[in-house]
Amino acid sequence: MRRKGLWGEPDFLKLWGGQAVSHLGSTITDVGLPLTAIMILKASPFQMGLLSGVGAVVVLVFGLFAGAWADRLRRRPILISADLGRAAILGTVPLAAALGRLSIAQLYLVAASASLLTTLFEVSYQAYLPSLVERENLVECNSKLALAQSAGDVGGPGLTGLLVQWITAPMAILFDAVSFLVSALSIASIRKPEPPPGHSAHGNLGREIVEGMRASWHDPILRALVLRTATAAFSLGSFAALYMVFGIRELGLSAGLLGAIISVGGASSLAGAFVAPRLVSRFGLGRTMIGAAVVTGVTTLLPALSRGPVALAAAVLGTAQLFDLAWPIYHINEITLRQAVTPDHLLGRVNSAMHLLFRGLVPAGALVAGAIAEVIGIRYTLLSGALCYLLSTLWLIFSPIRHLQKIPEVRKT
Repeated sequence: MRRKGLWGEPDFLKLWGGQAVSHLGSTITDVGLPLTAIMILKASPFQMGLLSGVGAVVVLVFGLFAGAWADRLRRRPILISADLGRAAILGTVPLAAALGRLSIAQLYLVAASASLLTTLFEVSYQAYLPSLVERENLVECNSKLALAQSAGDVGGPGLTGLLVQWITAPMAILFDAVSFLVSALSIASIRKPEPPPGHSAHGNLGREIVEGMRASWHDPILRALVLRTATAAFSLGSFAALYMVFGIRELGLSAGLLGAIISVGGASSLAGAFVAPRLVSRFGLGRTMIGAAVVTGVTTLLPALSRGPVALAAAVLGTAQLFDLAWPIYHINEITLRQAVTPDHLLGRVNSAMHLLFRGLVPAGALVAGAIAEVIGIRYTLLSGALCYLLSTLWLIFSPIRHLQKIPEVRKT
């Protein structure tokens, strides 16, 4: 059991298996929903930006409340309910397409509703993990869950491309709806009891939200993570809105080829999840995180620089995807660092603050990018976003994170 680590823990395996299936389904929707707008509804760049941006309002309004409720209530029932809700919402897309009633307005509504439930799930999920595994196993836990996500990234985009060509983009989204049902069942089957919440549901909700925001800002490590996440998320909005439009319309790639290229990034991410703990052991936590952030920043410049024949453009995009191994290296350590330095009773609210920034500012950046692309073009909008993303690494460089050799001691209170 000791040699197997968390692989020998049945409850962790249930969670891991459900998330592997769910993430595979989510990658189908991540590609399939924009392709539905592009190929079925002929959406403009501004409409694509709006499709990515509608979730921003939901996250910005609801995000902090999600964290407060995650600290007030047991987190496992929240996870199950969020999965069932997402299954029902996404199921409306293939149903409407089959009835000939699909519209861009419905896609906006689906994107906003799914964003709300995803916010609730992810905030509660990251707060739930320390009650499922021992805190000293959090690095291993986050690494293995990153492997599950990377495995989905390997197969999901390529599978989506094939599904889109075989059964159309709206029908491909049905697979994601089913995957959320699998995730709900896996979480429901976990036997380990969850400890009661640390806060009463009768407290002052606004005061609790403020307490979580103060914790995120007053701690120098958390503050650096907050500033980096905010800057990077807004910059990445240009890719969320325009990457597939750019690949299909300006570079002339097919849906299947674009899906295969994105799958290269999934395979590379899988390797990154494997090597992340080893890199920290060798180079230290701070250097590893900053190095990974720099690599991702440099390689986000490549898509905007690609041009020429389809084969050449595909090669440039594929090269950028190869360096996606740096993404999980950064995020595994960022999540673990956040979980380690945050007291238990604040973890839901601190997670929600970070989630609000990422899930709120990526779509907000996408909305702005869609409008800018109408003026200066898709290529230059992507290039501007990539440069801003690279500069977001400065928040980490000029912070205490630069000096960290390992995860700090866990703070219980």
